[in-house]
Amino acid sequence: MKERRNFREATKALFLTYTIIPICILILLFSMFTIAVFKLKDIYDARESANDVQHKMTVVYDRYHDEINRMASLPIVKESAVWHQNNHLVYEEFYSFNNLQDVKSVFYLIDKNNIFVASTAEPNAVIEQELILKLIPRLKKNPNHTLIDVDKTYYSHDKTSTVTFAKVVKKEGKVVGYLVYKLFEGDFQRLVFGEKADITVVTDDYDYLVVTTNDIVKGLMNKFSPESMRESTIRIKDESYYYTKIADNYFTVYALINQKGDYTYLILYMVFLLLTCGILFVIIQVLAEKMARKNVASIDKLLFAVSQLEKGDMHAYVDIKTGDEFEMLANEFNSMLDNLNELMKRNKELSHIRKVNEIKLLQSQFNPHFLFNVLAMLRYTMVNDVEKAEEIIMSLSNLLRYSIHDKMKEVPFVKDMAYIRDYLKLHQLRFKERLTVDLQINENIEKALIPKLLLQPMIENAIKYGYRHQMTLHIRIKAQLLKERILFTVEDDGGGMDENTLQRIKINLLDSENGMKGIGLYNANRRLLLLYGEHAGLSIESTLGSGTKITFQIPYEKGASSDV
Repeated sequence: MKERRNFREATKALFLTYTIIPICILILLFSMFTIAVFKLKDIYDARESANDVQHKMTVVYDRYHDEINRMASLPIVKESAVWHQNNHLVYEEFYSFNNLQDVKSVFYLIDKNNIFVASTAEPNAVIEQELILKLIPRLKKNPNHTLIDVDKTYYSHDKTSTVTFAKVVKKEGKVVGYLVYKLFEGDFQRLVFGEKADITVVTDDYDYLVVTTNDIVKGLMNKFSPESMRESTIRIKDESYYYTKIADNYFTVYALINQKGDYTYLILYMVFLLLTCGILFVIIQVLAEKMARKNVASIDKLLFAVSQLEKGDMHAYVDIKTGDEFEMLANEFNSMLDNLNELMKRNKELSHIRKVNEIKLLQSQFNPHFLFNVLAMLRYTMVNDVEKAEEIIMSLSNLLRYSIHDKMKEVPFVKDMAYIRDYLKLHQLRFKERLTVDLQINENIEKALIPKLLLQPMIENAIKYGYRHQMTLHIRIKAQLLKERILFTVEDDGGGMDENTLQRIKINLLDSENGMKGIGLYNANRRLLLLYGEHAGLSIESTLGSGTKITFQIPYEKGASSDV
């Protein structure tokens, strides 16, 4: 009882270990992926916002650049600058453009004598003086270029202009006046507001602010002055931001996304993850307990039944209703008992036909020690490797089904070799690299009819005695066609036998009553003699320390294609 409880706890512990470890790895990978997604999303949002703002700003700049050049070329503007007449037409031209723009502006027309011919702003001596002293001299230096400048000009009603467009008006190649457009900062802010970025900043080539959605970026002299700037992060007022920068001929756009929001989401994610892990751990505990109880119960039932069969109880049936491979294995075991009981009953009834009785008895034998060893191996394999346990179950089921349900006395060789491969596979799963097998089978004899389970006793004998004095074993199985007969060879590199033991075995093989401790080779030899006569018995060669070689021949009889 104590051993069963320990096995159940070990199964439960291993289930928890092999379940929790991949879950923890998955959680770690998912967390890393989530952090990466947050960062990539911030970078993407910043880039998308910067591109959007850059497009909007480019549209505004291009429209004003084209408009001021258009206005400077209009005859009515030139005539108004010279004669101070038809100003209302100039205003009409300005307002027809300005009313359609997202970013509005103040308009000035100044003649060559610095007289303000037209203006849409209220008279302001300070602003007018600043235009005359600072702006017009710069226009005179480059009369063929459009001047674009970033500066702050404060108007009444809390309006502020931030960008200035200026252009010289020429008539017949001579300067007759100056056009000035001052664009409102508030309109720029409304234009860039609402983007995915937390803060949007637009500057000129000298880092003077054109517009920003947050005044914390303003430094001295209205410049953009972050505390530090790296490849993808920027620091302002002790806070870190992801940023994207896009520059063109007119201005530079910065889109900033605060990393603090990522930290908040990550904290919420970690809280959710911890709660989920706690619930998942409780569920895994319950499932592990159920799985351990279920699997241990099934294995124990099978082991008990095998032990009873080994003691001679031919009614040790197993009742497993799990709906899985264990139920299938139990059904196969029960079917085996039914068939064994039926064969034993039939052999008893037909005892007067000694030859038929002996062949049936030899065919029906199935080594309970082998079955016990396989189930014992399965019991512990299922704890460490479920896929390998399923492989063992399927191979064992194939062996049981083949040895029990096939009623034919002779079978195609390829069919019997399928059984041998499953039989060797189970041993290789048990001994692993300690057992190697070399199959050399002539394909011309695959359809030949042979006695069922012909090679199994020789292979079983090689495995049983091959490990007595060594840790590894190599078995070579050959089948070749010699005219009208098939030559079979089963050879191993085990410890072999001395000459006295070999002679005693050969004498026992010739005896009609088995005097050997083991019945495997005797039964195989007896079966061959009964089926094919005295020339079909086993030939054994063995050298102490070198291995054992068993050969025999049977007539070649080809079966129908449907038998394969």
